[in-house]
Amino acid sequence: MTKLEELSALLVSEIDDFNKGVEKLDEINNQLKETKIKMDLKEYKSIFESHKQKMESHRKSIERFENRFESKITQAKIYPTWALVVFVMTVLFGVGSIILWFI
Repeated sequence: MTKLEELSALLVSEIDDFNKGVEKLDEINNQLKETKIKMDLKEYKSIFESHKQKMESHRKSIERFENRFESKITQAKIYPTWALVVFVMTVLFGVGSIILWFI
């Protein structure tokens, strides 16, 4: 019987150790549930702010380029004025010479 008593005592001891381990794990689990994790976002905010400023400066430079390009397009002429005057004069002289030739 002593062997049986020793085994039962050992089994009871192991069960007690197991229960103590489970209780410790429950305590740790409760602590983890109650623990709030706070992230420090100051560094990320500064990175985002600098990125925002860079993007704003790029946007402004693109807007300046677009405005400059649009003003150049509106100021551009397809033909120079002197070329149009010469063309009109040539046409008028040609039409005038044809009319005089038939008269």
